Amino acid sequence: MTTNPTTQGAPIRVLLADDQPLLRMGFRLILEGEPNLEVVGEAGTGEEAVRLAGRLVPDVILMDVRMPLGDGIEATRRITASAVASRIIILTTFDLDEYAFAGLQAGASAFLLKDVAPSDLVSAVRVVASGDAVVAPRVTQRLLETYVRSLAPAQAAPAVPDKRLADLTPREREVLEAVAEGLSNAELAKRFFLSEATVKTHVRRILMKLGLRDRVQAVVYAYENGIVVPGPAH
Repeated sequence: MTTNPTTQGAPIRVLLADDQPLLRMGFRLILEGEPNLEVVGEAGTGEEAVRLAGRLVPDVILMDVRMPLGDGIEATRRITASAVASRIIILTTFDLDEYAFAGLQAGASAFLLKDVAPSDLVSAVRVVASGDAVVAPRVTQRLLETYVRSLAPAQAAPAVPDKRLADLTPREREVLEAVAEGLSNAELAKRFFLSEATVKTHVRRILMKLGLRDRVQAVVYAYENGIVVPGPAH
């Protein structure tokens, strides 16, 4: 496990993966204008992103979904399947893009729109590096609900529940359902009358028992396994 760079004073190391040099340059200028952020490399293809992730081991990767020589989804899948502990933020054009969900499903920790405000980009990188929260949880929830609603009923949830669910305590199951609703640690603490420290402990144990990387993967897991179901379409 890598240490949390935000607590050690070391810079958060970022890899940019996008086939548009101008976009990479813009992101580099934004990130390197901030304290404690460092762009350690740039990739223009999916293959290059995988190679540089293995060599540089960045804390965060900004990953475009549409790139030549292996798209961002495949690159994300390969990186998260490897021993590299980097967290990945998917870059997409539309907030309900099917590629955004595919990226989360492949192991990304969040997604951002390409026209994100500079302050939101910086905040997202810091949040994902910390591992403590989900970027735009309400938007993530809306994306997942739209995806799950589009599936045939037989595809929406597995016929046989994941055996790992039996390892969760009743309270952990409740917390998982609330995380899938997009609640923050503070909101979880208020709902269950717990301290935020206790909430963090519950979330950490849930991730460990289910073999998940972070909170956003817990949200994906909850929808895929029918723990939560999408509300009515608006």
